[in-house]
Amino acid sequence: MTESQTIDRYFELATRADSEPYFALFAPDAVVEDEGQEYHGIDEIRRWRTEVPQVHYDILSVVESGAGSTTTAQISGDFPGSPVNLSYWFELAQDGRIAVLRIRV
Repeated sequence: MTESQTIDRYFELATRADSEPYFALFAPDAVVEDEGQEYHGIDEIRRWRTEVPQVHYDILSVVESGAGSTTTAQISGDFPGSPVNLSYWFELAQDGRIAVLRIRV
């Protein structure tokens, strides 16, 4: 899978209830940063996902650089402040899975 395909798949699967294909996008030692907290490895990422509300993503832009890609998306759902624009920084591992995901306002 290319970097853009992995990112597209991330946003497609993030809205689904069946989360196993979503977790398969991450490298075993992946790091997710969200709301100032870091989650290391699949087990911690699973715990993080249980706290993330169901949302809808509208992709606003994707900027690729040598080290990774930044996707800006408008997030809407049942949470305070909805909708909000967030920045998603993706770095991929050698095998094409997500190694680092940083979510920021």
